[in-house]
Amino acid sequence: MTVRIAPSVLSADFRKLGEDIAMCEAGGADWIHVDVMDGRFVPNLSFGAKVIEATRRSTSLTVDCHLMVVEPERYFDDFVKAGADVITIHAEAAPHLDRQITRIHELGCKAGVALNPATLLSAIEEIAHSLDLLLVMSVNPGYGGQKFIEYTVDKIARARFLLDQANSTAVLEVDGGVSRETIQRCWQAGADTFVAGNAVFTAADPRGEIARLRDAGATGVVA
Repeated sequence: MTVRIAPSVLSADFRKLGEDIAMCEAGGADWIHVDVMDGRFVPNLSFGAKVIEATRRSTSLTVDCHLMVVEPERYFDDFVKAGADVITIHAEAAPHLDRQITRIHELGCKAGVALNPATLLSAIEEIAHSLDLLLVMSVNPGYGGQKFIEYTVDKIARARFLLDQANSTAVLEVDGGVSRETIQRCWQAGADTFVAGNAVFTAADPRGEIARLRDAGATGVVA
């Protein structure tokens, strides 16, 4: 299992989005993470299908779309058409998870579910076998640059156990406060994919920071 780094373009400079995505790809990023916020499920407002289209045109990497929205099913067709490879919806906003995961798969896209820090893992227990991705939020969603919530490390470990018990091949992703100081504990707990926004784009050397994050995850050495 390797450490997969998914820079979040929420922290990129939108005057030069294509350049920032190219920089991430050149730096060894594995995925590009796109945060979609509707101002209702979370207090912030962000991107729609046009930004996903622009991201898709800018990279051959996996485009990982995290929908922090109510009624996420309204967006599936447009986002898949725009070029999303993975669509992740929040259990808290999706009372019909089985139906919605099935629909994402029918559109030819990989499907994930995200859980807020205080949401129980039991919310996805019945459908764990169907997931391509489980996202454990390590901050409360809606804003970049928040402090990592320490108790989520234990939740990551329990999520890893749940997925293994379900014989699931789902990616276990962590989003929120990921940095060289926090990534290895999450990796040791069983996560394999790490969303990093501020950690990459506010670094003195954003391109090099991707490799430093990966090294810190695998070795625990904070250079």
